[in-house]
Amino acid sequence: MKKLLALSFAMLLAIGITCPQAWVQETAPQHPAPRLSLMVPSAMKEQAPATFKAKFTTTKGDVVVEVTRAWAPLGADRFYNLVKNHFFDGAAFFRVLPGFVAQFGLNARPEVSRVWASANIKDDPVKQSNLTGYLTFATAGPNTRTTQLFINLADNRNLDAMGFAPFGKVVEGMDVVQQFYSGYGEGAPGGNGPDQGRVTNEGKAYLDKNFPLLDSIKVAVIVQ
Repeated sequence: MKKLLALSFAMLLAIGITCPQAWVQETAPQHPAPRLSLMVPSAMKEQAPATFKAKFTTTKGDVVVEVTRAWAPLGADRFYNLVKNHFFDGAAFFRVLPGFVAQFGLNARPEVSRVWASANIKDDPVKQSNLTGYLTFATAGPNTRTTQLFINLADNRNLDAMGFAPFGKVVEGMDVVQQFYSGYGEGAPGGNGPDQGRVTNEGKAYLDKNFPLLDSIKVAVIVQ
């Protein structure tokens, strides 16, 4: 079993749909105080409705996703709580790879990202395929989902067997998603894009300075 888990994690690293768990620096840029609710992950335990929609107002336009809780209940509940508490407001689409994924979910404020870095939820069984427009949590191995997600930009059925469980899909604005800026390519250290560790520790300031063309979420809200 250990060998199988090790192989699975190696495969995750190979395709890059991962969210490394924790980076700590002694100092970090100062930002306005975040919502108090965002600083206590353990308190955000509300169960999501059976189906609901969330609207992302982005720098490229509006995107609406529809979530079906039965597809992946734990993932749906986590997403619902994050959106309801405005976790994604200001968050960048920091890893956009055409024909693959648009990844996001690191908070604009580093103090918030660090709090959530170890707020893991267990895996859901994979009941839906990672088709174009489907929304899925990124992982760093088994039972390590936190806040990072990706929208599939193509049919990525190969992710299904690796444990990536979609919980929703884009129902409006997929054309907007396909336009997110992708010029920086893969993230560091494998590419020239943002370093996830620095995004975690430095937040929006790091991205604004080094990757100013990235698209981001202005506000995300539950709409139904």
